[in-house]
Amino acid sequence: MMAKDDEEPQRPPVSDLGRLQEAELGDIAERLRELAATKDRLQGLLDAVLAISRELDLSSVLHRIVTTAMDLVGARYGALGVLHESGEFLEEFIAVGLTEQERDDLAEVEFPHGRGVLGYLIRHPESLRVEDIRSHPASAGFPPGHPRMRTLLGVAISVRGEIYGDLYLSERHDGRPFDGADEEVVVALAGAAGIAIENARLFGQIRDSAETFQRLLLPTLPDVRPFTAAAIYRPAAEPNRLGGDWYDAVILPDGAVGVVIGDVVGHDLHAAAAMAQTRSMLRALLYDRRTPPSSILTQLDHTLHATTLNPITTALLARIEPRDDGWSLHWSTAGHLPPLLITADQRAEYLRADPGIPLGINTAHARPDHSRPLPAGATLIFFTDGLVEHPAHAIDEGLDALAAVATTHADQPLQDFVQTLADHHPSDGHDDMAILALRTPPAT
Repeated sequence: MMAKDDEEPQRPPVSDLGRLQEAELGDIAERLRELAATKDRLQGLLDAVLAISRELDLSSVLHRIVTTAMDLVGARYGALGVLHESGEFLEEFIAVGLTEQERDDLAEVEFPHGRGVLGYLIRHPESLRVEDIRSHPASAGFPPGHPRMRTLLGVAISVRGEIYGDLYLSERHDGRPFDGADEEVVVALAGAAGIAIENARLFGQIRDSAETFQRLLLPTLPDVRPFTAAAIYRPAAEPNRLGGDWYDAVILPDGAVGVVIGDVVGHDLHAAAAMAQTRSMLRALLYDRRTPPSSILTQLDHTLHATTLNPITTALLARIEPRDDGWSLHWSTAGHLPPLLITADQRAEYLRADPGIPLGINTAHARPDHSRPLPAGATLIFFTDGLVEHPAHAIDEGLDALAAVATTHADQPLQDFVQTLADHHPSDGHDDMAILALRTPPAT
């Protein structure tokens, strides 16, 4: 017989083993689900950070931060409050998730400036999770018409170590309160959001400075009486708002009026610098020489070729000269679009002629001149292709659309007229545009 100490240990019944294995497998499965959920959330956070960092417009960045946070935690409502520079109240409030009816109900209510729980977050910029907003000691209640909100997750957003604002989330779609995992992922997002906001602010400063610089390069139109003239420049809608479009007008020594419209290829600082250089050269040549426009453009082409590395440029140069019975238009183009003539009875005509080739291609190529009498009360419109080009449409469609807008509004004062053309352009807005309009005196 075996000694008592040598007896085999008792094993649990097979049924108990099955239950233990099932429990262990259940625990393993639950851990795997948690790991998968964590992985998905981390991947979602990474995707969100990348999406936010791609934005360069500040308003777009702020809106994207809110929508991204809502997606990450499954929130129905989201908002971002931007602090006033004093740090004492909100000067901007971006709200997302409200239905049209809810927005209508709040139409007469001023946006929150930082009272109640929102004010508590301003004074205490730590993460805050609230299961019942109304029961929070700092709660000031909701204004009439405000949708019912019970839960809140608030996280501060810092930029360069200073509180920029607060991100607010309310009401998970599953009805549960926000948990620690929600807080962690939104805090991580807020860190990336602060960097994206700073990048957008810096980009905006650079863009505005560049746009101001380019506008300073463009001239103030002189008094061209007996004509009236007006011009407008619009930067591209793309993030890089610099471009090479320009206009110019000058009273010439012989009494004629010189008009120029041009477009240097490119959308960067080099294009803007090349535009300024080309405009200055052309103005000097135009003022100094009494030769036809074609000869001046030819000389400009030779000068640019010999002294610069400027990119290809299109241009149109015109002289408006007095004659016994009115005025005459003499012009030559270097690959540029034709001017648009609107008569006093609002008929539109493009002055199509041999456009020549752009500057910077072949200095030996002959450039033709063109001439046309100008009737009284007529409006001449010189413009760059950014006004009419659209990738989804043929250029002729854009030209037709421009002519329709121009004839409809041709009776406006000239400055209002060019503003209207710029506001109702048929292009996609992704290129800068310049417009110069000149109007002859009405018939006496």
